[in-house]
Amino acid sequence: MLISKWIAFAGLLGVAVASPGKSLAKRTTVDEVLTDIEGAVTCAACEALLVVLQALAHVGNDDFVDVITDVCILAGVEDSDVCTGAIAREGPVLAHDLREMSIPSKTATLFCSTIFGLCDYPAVTEYSVDFPSAKPDTSRPSPSGETPIQVVHISDIHVDLFYETGASYNCTKNICCRPYTSADAPGNTSYPAGEYGNHNCDAPLSLEQSMYEAVATLVPDASFTIFTGDVVEGAVWLVNETEVTNDLNDAYQTRMPNYLNLVYPVIGNHDTAPVNSFPPSDIDTTLGSDWAYSTLSSDWTQWIGSTAATTADNYGAYSVLYPHGNLRIISFNSNFYYKENFWLYEKTMQSDPNGQLAWLVTELDAAETAGSRVWLVGHMPMGGSDAFHDGSNYFNQIIQRYDATIAATFYGHTHKDEFEIAYSNYSNPTADTATMMSYIAPALTPTSGNPTFRVYSIDPVTFGVLDFEVYIANMSDPNYQTKPTWEKYYSAKETYGSLLTPAVTDSSAELTPAFWHNLTVLFEEDDTVFQDYIARKSRGWDYSFCTGDCKTDEICQLRAAESQYNCVTITPGISFKKRDISTKLHEESVCGESVIGTMFSDFEGAVSALKSSLASSFLNTTVNSTVA
Repeated sequence: MLISKWIAFAGLLGVAVASPGKSLAKRTTVDEVLTDIEGAVTCAACEALLVVLQALAHVGNDDFVDVITDVCILAGVEDSDVCTGAIAREGPVLAHDLREMSIPSKTATLFCSTIFGLCDYPAVTEYSVDFPSAKPDTSRPSPSGETPIQVVHISDIHVDLFYETGASYNCTKNICCRPYTSADAPGNTSYPAGEYGNHNCDAPLSLEQSMYEAVATLVPDASFTIFTGDVVEGAVWLVNETEVTNDLNDAYQTRMPNYLNLVYPVIGNHDTAPVNSFPPSDIDTTLGSDWAYSTLSSDWTQWIGSTAATTADNYGAYSVLYPHGNLRIISFNSNFYYKENFWLYEKTMQSDPNGQLAWLVTELDAAETAGSRVWLVGHMPMGGSDAFHDGSNYFNQIIQRYDATIAATFYGHTHKDEFEIAYSNYSNPTADTATMMSYIAPALTPTSGNPTFRVYSIDPVTFGVLDFEVYIANMSDPNYQTKPTWEKYYSAKETYGSLLTPAVTDSSAELTPAFWHNLTVLFEEDDTVFQDYIARKSRGWDYSFCTGDCKTDEICQLRAAESQYNCVTITPGISFKKRDISTKLHEESVCGESVIGTMFSDFEGAVSALKSSLASSFLNTTVNSTVA
């Protein structure tokens, strides 16, 4: 079967096949066949390229990886060692995908939309989540007025255990501050990294410890901490199972317990190897993430107990009661709805990978029956551009059904200080139709702003959010590299409450979904308030004014906890090239974007490089068996 498919592909390209198992000679029409799509920026052109890639995937994982690596290097997407290492890890997953994909199909269109930016996003496939009971006629409880508790929210620590003080912070890779070459080594570079980090680098251990010390000092009576994922650093071309296991164990067994008493963590897209690799359980592969789930299950048992850890061992999610109040914490694996998880692009895409949504409904229904409040905690915000529209829609059905039980949802991943609002009617987003809040916490890692953590003021009865304060360590402080100073950056209620009509300044008042919707209305009406929000989004670092379409789209995103409504425009040919050390010392981090995804986002460059690579590599390609 594989040989026959290769023969068909060879015919498409004009390759003469002597006999199975013997070398394949390339004819001059290879260049001609691909010329038609070189300059095209259409959905049809993308599907044509998928046919080429699919046929290559059928030849075998090794051949697929070799060719795509050549494309990556020829296109100049990353340094050659980054291309080689990352695609060796990511390539077999994509090859598996392509072998299973029907072209054309919704899956192919989705791939061409999310990865290439060349197809319109396909319509959501209708699917009704099954609920065991009808929605009761209840609403969010009123604040109790009792003394609030404090809850800490940290996210995206991305601690780099290979960070070296004095190593170059100005390199061509996505994270620096490592001696990749002798010229990058301490003592040899003109760009020495400080002890507590740099904006071109993931966080050193010293910065993480500084944050934990600040939490212990500034929030000594914190009731618990939520950590919304991403322990592992961003050198995705080097990260393997051994390193991830070590990083997770070190973070959860050694570093966090030294400073934090009770932690409710989630799994991030970086917390496995290769990055973003979370195959649903019914996919037959030796490249699964069960080892990561088992590691996390063992690490988290100290906080969530053995029963909840059993669920975490299955697919990285758990449900557990907070021991000091009527609150259920439900941590779910958002990576099953993440566009960079290539395992999800199946021939028929699953509506509910691993049955997680059905499990979530069971847990929420039990909480509703018991009269408990719920916090949903995940890594990737379900309304962002990284979330599949289908999965986000199905998730939102659950949010709307249990909006009186769920106090709020909490995320990280974007590295930004932002939020999203869910509505019962997205065609009419108003304060009255606003139903749920997604609190998205900024990161510790300095790659996208000043190091940060949040502290929520929480009603101890309803577990509604009354306020939150953001703390930063300002890296522009001339004394930062001696010892970071952590200080309050702003309070949500202090900053915005008095500006609204009616004002919300009472310390016992909840920051309801209506509060946040009214704030977005204020953003529309008062540009000064909006621009101040934009500055806070990256904690005052490397921001610019956001006007016109930028402002319209930003407010649209804030009003879109379901991703199909977030106003993200599909744009072809976006190129995220490697860092140019001669012109720019930092660029915005894209958390979790794979090297293959980066490469294909520059469609024309990828096709041109693919042509060159095919023209040379197919001269000596032989027919091989493949391992799915």
